[in-house]
Amino acid sequence: MVELLAPAGNIESLEAAIGEGADAVYLGLKSFNARMRTTNFAWNQFEATVETLHRMNKKVYVTVNTVTEERETERLYRFLSYLNEIGPDGLIVQDYAIMRMAQEFFPNLELHASTQMNVESSNAVRLLQNNGIKRMVLARELGLEEIQKIKNETGAELEVFVHGALCVSESGLCLFSSFLGGKSANRGMCTQACRRYYTAEVPGGIKQGYYFSPCDLQLLEQIPSLIEAGVDSFKIEGRMKSAEYVGTVVSAYRYVIDHYQEDKKGAIATGKRILAGDFARSKTTYWYGFKSLEEGVNNAASKILNPDQAGGTGIYLGKIAATKPADKELVEAIRETLPEDASPEQKKIQMATLKGGNYDPDPGDSIRIHKKDDTGRISHKIRTVEIDEESGKRWIDIPGGYSNGDEVYLLQIKAGTKRYNRVLPADLGKYRKQPKDEKLPILDLTPVKDKELDYFPEGIYVQVSSIADVFAIQGLKPVRIIIEYNHETAYDLLNHKTVLPFSKKQSYISLDPFCSSAQEDQLKEELSKLAEDGYVNFVANNIAHIQMLKGKKVHVIAGPYLYTFNRWAVSWLENQDIGAFIMPYENSRRNLEATYEADVRSRVLVPVFAYPALFRMRFKLPEDYDFTYFEDKEAKTFKVNSTADGSFVMPEEPFSIVDKVNFITQSGFKRLLIDFSKTKVNRSQIKAVTTSMIKSQPLPEISRFNWKDGFYNPQQIEDYKAANERAAQAKAAGKNPRSGNRPSGGKPYSNNRKNKGFSGRKGGR
Repeated sequence: MVELLAPAGNIESLEAAIGEGADAVYLGLKSFNARMRTTNFAWNQFEATVETLHRMNKKVYVTVNTVTEERETERLYRFLSYLNEIGPDGLIVQDYAIMRMAQEFFPNLELHASTQMNVESSNAVRLLQNNGIKRMVLARELGLEEIQKIKNETGAELEVFVHGALCVSESGLCLFSSFLGGKSANRGMCTQACRRYYTAEVPGGIKQGYYFSPCDLQLLEQIPSLIEAGVDSFKIEGRMKSAEYVGTVVSAYRYVIDHYQEDKKGAIATGKRILAGDFARSKTTYWYGFKSLEEGVNNAASKILNPDQAGGTGIYLGKIAATKPADKELVEAIRETLPEDASPEQKKIQMATLKGGNYDPDPGDSIRIHKKDDTGRISHKIRTVEIDEESGKRWIDIPGGYSNGDEVYLLQIKAGTKRYNRVLPADLGKYRKQPKDEKLPILDLTPVKDKELDYFPEGIYVQVSSIADVFAIQGLKPVRIIIEYNHETAYDLLNHKTVLPFSKKQSYISLDPFCSSAQEDQLKEELSKLAEDGYVNFVANNIAHIQMLKGKKVHVIAGPYLYTFNRWAVSWLENQDIGAFIMPYENSRRNLEATYEADVRSRVLVPVFAYPALFRMRFKLPEDYDFTYFEDKEAKTFKVNSTADGSFVMPEEPFSIVDKVNFITQSGFKRLLIDFSKTKVNRSQIKAVTTSMIKSQPLPEISRFNWKDGFYNPQQIEDYKAANERAAQAKAAGKNPRSGNRPSGGKPYSNNRKNKGFSGRKGGR
């Protein structure tokens, strides 16, 4: 029997999911999950949930689907040990480190490959099956035929998203939020840059729109076909959605699953009527219904993108026009109804009036508020409405922390609300288990043997996206050239169209990080031909590539999209016979050095210059997207490149630490990557990069990405604020604040990463 899997962002959503007939729920705890901005479960709540749902013959899956820095691996180990003791039915994982730790210490933990792991082919599934992964959560960019192919060829247990929000970027490959401020999607901190309002430069002027805000997925009509295709679990997205939303969607899909065999048309019609209460964005079937890969690449954008669609979920109610304090009695009454782990904002109730919408919310309606600077959002159920007799203004209660200009959306009307039976016991006192203070066993990476890395010499490596640019970058005198494998370069290399200025042994071929079921057979055949032709060095950016290249007499380097943010992830890749690694673009100097001890730094290629792809989309953009450059509301400029291989959004400001080359090499990292991918190389660019490197002077108008400050760390920010408050109190009391009040872990995160004067506007569509 197929499983219906529902999100449980909090206790209320858990009750709604179970009350409407979900077979299983997935939830996150307070760390290591890809929805860090939702409430998540406390330790005692989680323990009680597992025990209670198991008695009900329901399943609980835990999201541990983020990448982990080296300094966090001991905490990750303790967390896994705790989960091993509690016994959920599966862990949804992204980081290879968890697979490595589970293999070594927790073999009883059932692991599911998260959609963030970017699994979309039979080859990727086979590799994971061989490494003990029980279930594959497939990438959302796949169509029915591709899913069917994977099932037929592997027999693997497959989980597929059928409803909810989509990422415009290919699964697990979005770097936009991280580039803007260290809030990485791979760390559960995504600020949803895809939902923002952008201004584009078009012929004759400018045009504005939500150019990259995707519609929501709805595959209700595809349920019968997906069941016949052998899908094992249907997943509903929505850990940040309201309980009412969860209940509505679960109810609709439950009905279709249970009744489609007796009356397919009627069951789907009933399901659609139930979903009329889903006040989310407009719906799409995305990659379903295309007859070929080419048709999908050319037409999927029109099914997923709507520039006129606001980024928020639900019916637009307007913006907050004014706020005022709420009555103490109301505040106390609302606080009594909140869960114990409610956020401080939820407890600081205030009143607000709205303007700009076409619907007046009433008590019992559920709303979501979005901060105007995209730094936060929160769901809230309205308890009261006050109407000013003189002005006629309607005042509603909202959480604290929100102010004028913040947008408000309707998620659910009171008429659609429903009370569900309590799932957890009222008294959670007996549930006391928490992660213990355990020590992570020491792991040393494999020492470098003599001549092991002959194919990976010290020096400058340069990556390009076209054959013409292979010739253009000769002035940099690279020890190795990396050629991005795309439609253009593949044709040239396979058909021997050009005699390159570098030998085949001096050349690396870098494979695209998205490797779909529809592409894998042709790619595998082409890789065999290239290997027979004498190409011996390949950069794998998808786990499918590792499987495809097994058994061939070639060297496989782990690319930046095989995320190696800790030595346990590196060790897992070593066990796949990979001995060299390209640092992920998101990484920091501190974490890089912590991951690789001095004696293994010769295994690492460090990117020092790149225009990293912030969005990677599996489709060409619509013809009316007649622009290359666009800006956000802070006047940051980006460029988009639409090709037969998909579309790519890149920053106009490159990531650059070329002025730090001497420091980096002195630290033992003597292999450096200058990456010109997705941009046209010219002499002035090469000269600027070379001068910066020689003189150790920073290029103007660049980003340091996360190299200096690392990932955004909310706990570090709170510690720093607390230290400042203590210092201010001590000063007010006439005492000298001690310098020791500053928390460990470095200075607080700063968004100020920009140096003026260098124009990166060299690429184009």
